[in-house]
Amino acid sequence: MGIYQNPLETRYASKEMLELFSEETKFLTWRECWIALAEAEKELGLPITDEQIEDLKENKDNLNLERAKEIEKEIHHDVMSHILAYGEVAQKAKGIIHLGATSAFVTDNTDFIIFKKALLIIKQRLVTLMDTMAKKCLTYKDLPVLGYTHLQPAQPTTLGKRMSLWLYDLYLDALDLDFLIENLTIRGVKGTTGTQASFMELFEGDSKKVKELDRRVSQKLGFENSVPVSGQTITRKWDVKILNVLSGIAQSAHRAANDIRLLQHSWQVEEPFDKKQVGSSAMPYKRNPILCERMSSLARYAINNVLNASYTFAFQFLERTLDDSANRRISMAEGFLAVDAILIIYQRVIEGLNVYEDVINLHLKNNLPFFATENILMEAVKRGGDRQKLHEKIRQYSMKQVEAIRSGKNYDMLEEIKKDEDFKLSGEDLKRLADFRNYTGRAAEQTEEFVRDYIEPYLKKNSDFKGIKSEIRV
Repeated sequence: MGIYQNPLETRYASKEMLELFSEETKFLTWRECWIALAEAEKELGLPITDEQIEDLKENKDNLNLERAKEIEKEIHHDVMSHILAYGEVAQKAKGIIHLGATSAFVTDNTDFIIFKKALLIIKQRLVTLMDTMAKKCLTYKDLPVLGYTHLQPAQPTTLGKRMSLWLYDLYLDALDLDFLIENLTIRGVKGTTGTQASFMELFEGDSKKVKELDRRVSQKLGFENSVPVSGQTITRKWDVKILNVLSGIAQSAHRAANDIRLLQHSWQVEEPFDKKQVGSSAMPYKRNPILCERMSSLARYAINNVLNASYTFAFQFLERTLDDSANRRISMAEGFLAVDAILIIYQRVIEGLNVYEDVINLHLKNNLPFFATENILMEAVKRGGDRQKLHEKIRQYSMKQVEAIRSGKNYDMLEEIKKDEDFKLSGEDLKRLADFRNYTGRAAEQTEEFVRDYIEPYLKKNSDFKGIKSEIRV
C-alpha cells in the first residue's frame, strides 16, 4: 500500500529547493550550529579541546538518522534525540554538545540559515525571469494591441507595454525581496527564555564574553548579527515577513497568468504547447493554457499561506508556546516550494510565449471604428464640419456597428463615413486616421524608458543572479 506524497515534491518544485528543505539538510545544519557554538565557547575560554572540536567536524556528515528516530520514540524530544545520536558517533565530544543552549538554538538558527539560502534561490529565479521579460517587452514595444478595461474593448496599447505592467510588479517584488534578504537575521545565542542566563553562568557573569559569544556564533553561521532581543524563539513576525514577500511574488504571477489566459481565449497569444501535448482526453483539438492555470492554482495556495504565519505569530504566548511548531514545519517549507514552482512555470511561459499578430490585428480592426471616432471627428471639424451634427452622425453609425457585431452581420462604419459628404474625408484620410499606431500614445516610449531606467540598472546590479535553469517536471 502506498503512502501520501506531497505534489510539491513529486510534481512541481525544483531539486535545489527540495534538497534545501530535506531532513538531511536540516540535521546537518543542526550539527553546524553545534560546531559553531563549541568553537566560539572554546575561543572564549571554556574547557573544550581541539580534539573534541575535530571529533564534531569529522562526524558531522555521519548522519545516523535511524538511530535518532529510535531515541525520539523513547524520549519524545527531537532535538535531544539528535544530541544523543551525534554523541554516539562523536564520542569524544558528546559531553560538550549543545553546552548552555536550548532547543531553539538549533531549530531557529537552522531555519533562518535555510530560509536565507531559499530566498537566494527565489531571487535567482526572479532576476532571470525579469531579464527574459524585459527582452520581450522591448521586442513587442511597438506592436499595437487592443486595450481592455472592465474586460471590454478600450483604447489600444502595445503588447510590450502590457507586458511591462507584469514586469513592474516583479520589480516591486524584487525590491521587497532584496530588503528582506538584506535585513534577515538569526536568533544567535539567547538561552532558554532569551535572557542568556545559562551563558552568563558558563562565563561566570562576564556579560562581554556572552555578547561576544552571540556575535561569533552568528558570524560563523553566516550572519553579521543576531536579533537584539528574543524570547525562547525568534519572533514569528519574521515568518510573516518572509511569507508576505513570497505571497507578493505569487500575486504578481497570478495576475499575469490571468491576462495570458484571457488573451489565449481570443487566440491573441498562447502559452507554449508541445508537439505531443494532449489538451483533453475527450476533445483532441483542445489547446488548454495548463501552465498558466497551474501557475494560478499554486499562486492561490502561496497567497493564502501567509495566513498560517500571521495566525501563528499572533497566537504566541509570553516567551513561547509550542503551537507554532507543527504549523511552521508545513507552511514555511511549502511556501518556498510553491513559489519556486510558480517562478519555474512563469519563466517557461514567458520564454515560449506565442504571439499571433494577425489575430491581434483582427481584433484591432473589429474595434477600430470605435476608438478612431474622436480623431475622425476632430479632423472633419478642422475641415469645416459642424461638430454637433457630426457627433450625432458618428453616434448613429457607432450604434449600427454595435448592432452588426451583435447580430454577426457585416457593416463597415468607416465606409459609411467616407460616403458621407458632411465629413469631407477621403479613403486615404480615413486610412491614415485608422492607423493603429496613432492610438497607442507613448506606450512604446514608456516601455523603453521603464526598461532602461529601472530594469536594466537593477539587472546589471544583480547580474550574478541571472541564468538559473528552470525545468518543468510535468
